[in-house]
Amino acid sequence: MAANPFSNELQVFQRYRDEWLRTNAGKFVVIQDSTVAEGFFDTYSEALKAGHQKFGVTRGFLVKQVWKTDPVFFVS
Repeated sequence: MAANPFSNELQVFQRYRDEWLRTNAGKFVVIQDSTVAEGFFDTYSEALKAGHQKFGVTRGFLVKQVWKTDPVFFVS
């Protein structure tokens, strides 16, 4: 199985999650490698736009909502 392409970004998210929960719970953060885009965003669309402006469109970046636990969705 291939490694997660966002493993670096997820490590950064885990490192700062508790801090971000205190001040930005429910908002979206943008991360590429170990770089966090400035600011937190109310919507996914705003975060995605900020990610494109900060990092461009040639490499991937992570947009993730700040929650204590990730939501689980069931599809049948």
